Amino acid sequence: MRRSEKILRRPDFSFNRAVYKSMGFSDRDLEKPIIGIANTWSELVPGSYNLREVADSVKRGVYAAGGTPVEFGVIGACDGTAQGNEGMRYILPSRDLIANDVEIMVQAHQLDGVVLLGSCDKIVPGLLMAAARLKLPAILLPGGPMQGGPVFDQRASDLTSLSEGCGMVKAGSLTEEELYELEDTCGPGCGSCSFYGTANTMCCLAECMGMTLPYGALIPAVYAERKRIAFETGEAIVSLVENNIDAGQIITEQSLENAVRFLNATGGSTNGILHLLAVAREAGIDSRVMMEKFKTAGMETPLIVKVNPASEYNMEDLHQAGGVPQVMKELRSLLHLEAMTVTGKTLGKNLEKIRKKNVNRSIIKTLEEPFSSFGGIAVLEGNLAPEGCITKPSAIKEKMHVFHGFARVFDCEEDAEEAILGGEIQPGTVVVIRYEGPKGGPGMREMYKAMKYLYGMGLAESTALITDGRFSGTNNGCFAGHISPEAAEGGPIAIVKDGDEITVDIPAGSITLHVEEQEQKRRMEQFTPPNPRYTRGYLGLYSRMASSASRGAVLSLPDSDRQPF
Repeated sequence: MRRSEKILRRPDFSFNRAVYKSMGFSDRDLEKPIIGIANTWSELVPGSYNLREVADSVKRGVYAAGGTPVEFGVIGACDGTAQGNEGMRYILPSRDLIANDVEIMVQAHQLDGVVLLGSCDKIVPGLLMAAARLKLPAILLPGGPMQGGPVFDQRASDLTSLSEGCGMVKAGSLTEEELYELEDTCGPGCGSCSFYGTANTMCCLAECMGMTLPYGALIPAVYAERKRIAFETGEAIVSLVENNIDAGQIITEQSLENAVRFLNATGGSTNGILHLLAVAREAGIDSRVMMEKFKTAGMETPLIVKVNPASEYNMEDLHQAGGVPQVMKELRSLLHLEAMTVTGKTLGKNLEKIRKKNVNRSIIKTLEEPFSSFGGIAVLEGNLAPEGCITKPSAIKEKMHVFHGFARVFDCEEDAEEAILGGEIQPGTVVVIRYEGPKGGPGMREMYKAMKYLYGMGLAESTALITDGRFSGTNNGCFAGHISPEAAEGGPIAIVKDGDEITVDIPAGSITLHVEEQEQKRRMEQFTPPNPRYTRGYLGLYSRMASSASRGAVLSLPDSDRQPF
């Protein structure tokens, strides 16, 4: 018996039937599988702006397949709008709220299955966390990426071009008038940002994990094809319900390892690690197991895809080159092909049926002739990050893969940005931004603007930036983030002083603070953590309950990581 049947039986649950009927549903509607459509639509987020139309197409597919769709709203905030201001503290914590939102609506109403509509940075992982937690039939459907704007700095412009442009204005290489013209044209229409940032990374990983229909991640938002795949998604969710295939059968250690491989092979956002850790936790997979997979995959998986910020190509170009299925086809020998997907078939069976394309080898290479023999994401460890930190070799010039410099320390993002734009940062500097971790921030803000300002000021190839905060998927230059433990929890980054020597060595997988062990011990004994920035509201709750970045920065009860799921 389906979940919805149990709470719609007559006469015991006639009240529930009356609730539905008061909104126009019929007896025939209530005899069918009740399919939730969790919609993160809003007029605040370009990646969500088209989801009303997408939802309508999903509904048509559900009806056609013999189900009854019921749509409900879910929060979804914009990383871009929140960049460089107080709003960014709320962005990562919103991920857990999204998962909780979906859980509450699905469980309170005992829905039989759910289609998860979302496209952007924390929205997609939050929806995937809900699917892994609930273990019922579920499909994720993004709204699709934005198209690129006019050429700027030798590639199609995008929303991040403006931040680079701000640095260029300060450096005198761009006028304010040119910047404002770019403002009008760099976002030609709705969709998730056109580059390979966190939003498109997570959509691609969802497809690689089997949670999205083939090609579902990258069909641009404005393509008619987006509506067609939405209809097919509506049909597919009913089939999953009828065949008792749930997200717990799809989100497994094997499918997550496939996602890790894909992340490395494509040089996706560093935030992908944070989010996969969170999804894995909901699936009952230990964070230590996942971190080991990240390390191994980084060494074993060649980089075979380069898109913006690693090249001039954007997500529309990658879609035209064959999208996620073509990339997975190239990676076949490294993937678990027996992994189940939302098509009701294994990944291997799906790949056998992908339509042939003339592959653009400037975008997608082969395993035999990759862009690089090592992956796009790397885990670094050392006395500055005992629990590890994350970097993205695919977005860093090879000559910067080993960087030695002298620390300039800032206790918040804003102070660092002011110093960069004020011309205070010189070549050979390691910019250290701390107290921006999950607890210390709170919310683990992205050091997006700081990196873009360094780029715009002409310092991207002569400085490095390390932080216990995060980075945007579009950042480039030498960087390392997610440093764990964070400063607020007494991690070694808390005791770094101006002038300390630091080495970031990506080939060696290390990050080192060149301070004598005895001196480090002395500094640590004198360390006193600052008072929390927030003691009330959701951020006050998050700052007390957030786990380490090395465990996904999820809301966590005391000792919950040691409890069975």
